[in-house]
Amino acid sequence: MASESSSTDPSTFVFPPPLESTTITIEFCDRCRWLHRATWIQTELLLTFGPPVIGSVTLIPRMSDETAGRFRVWVSIPGQEASLVWDRKTEGGFPELKVLKQRVRDLVQPDKSLGHSDNKH
Repeated sequence: MASESSSTDPSTFVFPPPLESTTITIEFCDRCRWLHRATWIQTELLLTFGPPVIGSVTLIPRMSDETAGRFRVWVSIPGQEASLVWDRKTEGGFPELKVLKQRVRDLVQPDKSLGHSDNKH
């Protein structure tokens, strides 16, 4: 009988420890059907600022009356208070991806060039 592969060994099925890296959190109103927009932004941010710069991008669907219409993007850097980089209600709409990437870049990797869509301050 062949030995069991480590990929199917139940002892390897351990929940990952909490991340100690920079994370991005996207809160969105699920009643507004903004999941696709949130996942698109999640993908773009991971492609631009992947590991090890960003450890994860978390999506948090909101469904209460008090969170109706919410679309917020947060950056959380270990040892610092989380920064709100976009709020749909106070900004008057959804972020242009270029602008959102610039704001995230300015917090997590200020020296990074964003290529043709860059507008460093």
